[in-house]
Amino acid sequence: MAKTIIVSNRLPISLRHRNGRFEFKPSAGGLATGLGSIYKSGENIWIGWPGNTVDDPEQRAEIILELHDLKMAPVFLSKEDVEQFYEGFSNETLWPAFHYFTQYMVYNAEHWEAYKRVNEKFCEAILKKADPDDTIWVHDYQLLLLPKMLREVLPNATIAFFQHIPFPSYEIIRMIPWRRELLEGVCGADLIGFHTYDDMRHFLSAVGRITGMSSESGYIQAENRIINVDSFPMGIDYDKFAKQAKSKKTQNIVKEFRKQVADQKLIITIDRLDYSKGIPQRLEAFNKLLKDHKELHGKVSMIMIVVPSRDKVQSYKELKEEIDLLVGRMNSDYSTLNWVPVHYFYRGFPFEELSAFYSMSDIALVTPLRDGMNLVCKEFVASKTDQTGVLILSEMAGASKELQDAVLVNPNDQQGVVDAIYEALTMKPAEQKARISSMQESLKKYDIFQWVKVFMDRIEHVKQKQAELTSKDVDTKVITEIQKSFKEAKKPVLFLDYDGTLTGFVANPQDAKPDAELKAIVKGLSQKAQVVIISGRDKDTLGTWFKGFHVDMIAEHGVWVKHKENKGDWELYADVDDSWKEDIRSVMEYYVLRTPGAFIEEKHHSLVWHYRKVESGLGDLRMRELFSHLKYMARGHNLQVLEGNMVLEIKRPDINKGRAATAMMKGNEYDFILAIGDDWTDEDTFKAMPKNAYSIRVGYAYTQANYNIKSFRQVRNLLGKLIQ
Repeated sequence: MAKTIIVSNRLPISLRHRNGRFEFKPSAGGLATGLGSIYKSGENIWIGWPGNTVDDPEQRAEIILELHDLKMAPVFLSKEDVEQFYEGFSNETLWPAFHYFTQYMVYNAEHWEAYKRVNEKFCEAILKKADPDDTIWVHDYQLLLLPKMLREVLPNATIAFFQHIPFPSYEIIRMIPWRRELLEGVCGADLIGFHTYDDMRHFLSAVGRITGMSSESGYIQAENRIINVDSFPMGIDYDKFAKQAKSKKTQNIVKEFRKQVADQKLIITIDRLDYSKGIPQRLEAFNKLLKDHKELHGKVSMIMIVVPSRDKVQSYKELKEEIDLLVGRMNSDYSTLNWVPVHYFYRGFPFEELSAFYSMSDIALVTPLRDGMNLVCKEFVASKTDQTGVLILSEMAGASKELQDAVLVNPNDQQGVVDAIYEALTMKPAEQKARISSMQESLKKYDIFQWVKVFMDRIEHVKQKQAELTSKDVDTKVITEIQKSFKEAKKPVLFLDYDGTLTGFVANPQDAKPDAELKAIVKGLSQKAQVVIISGRDKDTLGTWFKGFHVDMIAEHGVWVKHKENKGDWELYADVDDSWKEDIRSVMEYYVLRTPGAFIEEKHHSLVWHYRKVESGLGDLRMRELFSHLKYMARGHNLQVLEGNMVLEIKRPDINKGRAATAMMKGNEYDFILAIGDDWTDEDTFKAMPKNAYSIRVGYAYTQANYNIKSFRQVRNLLGKLIQ
């Protein structure tokens, strides 16, 4: 039976070395809780690093056995792996890049090699456990290369990827020398998830600009499949936090703590030591509040918990020193015998004590400079069972998109944060209740279990969509069937589009002339069948390129027709009024002036705006603007705007490839019909084909055609087989 394999850099346990043997401590993190429902059932398993280096083979064997009972499998990393892959590339290149701290980015080729090596180690560990029909769900930025590595060995596996930290804009990603490999690595997955729509948008933009893969409505068109990219805001185990806050144990701790701080207003802040969390900025804002509002002295204090993290790294060491200094200075400036402004703890706390801190605090100050989601704010809201309290939340945290009832702040605006704290301290209980209860409703609904369910359902949905496309794939069986039908046919006809179908795209359209291979294929086919080259190209270009060939030609989407029997000129198939061109041309020229690299091609009965040479992203943006502009104008002139591959064409709707193909077939009894094309203009041809025709769309877009084929190379391969 198919199983689910969860893969993350760390297993949901910590491995500790005590008295000469290893102990396991389960993780209390939200992800471990949510995914517990998956990996603990059936044959499912969680694969990851146990968090400690183990070199002794006997100890490794012992750990493998113990973890097997816990439904886990370890990936052992050496000390060098941890230093170069984890502390190196993951946390000194990717982490600062993805959090927009470019000043901390390190470009170390040795670290990159280690990153690849460790991703391969994970791949090997998975392959020992995986069957072809399993679902493999990979987590986070340490394993960006893994989906592609798995795809190469298990082409039909179901692979998903989720990133728990932000995904930055293209401007940042392009700074990383190995950006293409990283993006292609992630694109080995079928489903790619992020916390927010912004992260998803940045990812799609980077993929389009760096790898050249196009996307539409959250679907990337990869070579032979579609990949879905979507946002899935992660929740928490709401009931766990709400229950704990009400529990006797937590309430007793609250009483103890309260005795020590009397009736002061309490501000809670909890973070891991990291420069992305904005801890110094938060302290400076609190300092300014105390400076500006002397009346608050003795009445408000901050409980600041900083969980130790990577404090051997220089930038973190410096951050710790800065925090220590700020706290020390504030406490020495303002403290009295019975009041300390900042209660600072550089350590972790057990769950029931954290729950007490949440429960008794009046304000949670959550102001990261950049955060993928941030679950502390959600845990605080869930713990406020009496529905009092105020959440102040940074707009830069993914959670701000959901928790709109928080007091939202820009963490870089010091005065704004000061004003928000003052507003929170003076907020009426009725408003507090309205805000908290509204956020609680949302968090109950979208908890961690719902997040897992939605993600798993989406994987299934993507696989179904892919199956619809692969069922139409031109595989060996289909090729054999087409070959057989063609061989038996007495009167076969082939309608072949040119650009993107018989040849690839080039920057300059005039450079796409037929090469020797293509000429040989067309010549061979024309000896065995009626061949119709049906293109959007102008008649003069087609006529020159296929001069002397025994083929029929349809140019400019059906305006001009040239029969092979007719040795002379082209016939005008559709007589059309061209008076509209002047108006439209002036609009297109305006967009050419605004878009370096764009140009206009004029055909007899259409105008084409080309943007293949335009900077990626800008071309799409201008094309969308022009598309809307032309759509509006097209109504008045009865024109049709067509989106092709890096082109936008405007023409009369009654001229199309389908109409011309139908006319070409009229009065003929063909016993084999094959039509191949690669863009929307070819859909008219496919629609016009009789039921028994073979119609093939190049690329994996949705189509009226019966089949999809990968690329023009495969088209040539198929046509080559017909003339063998």
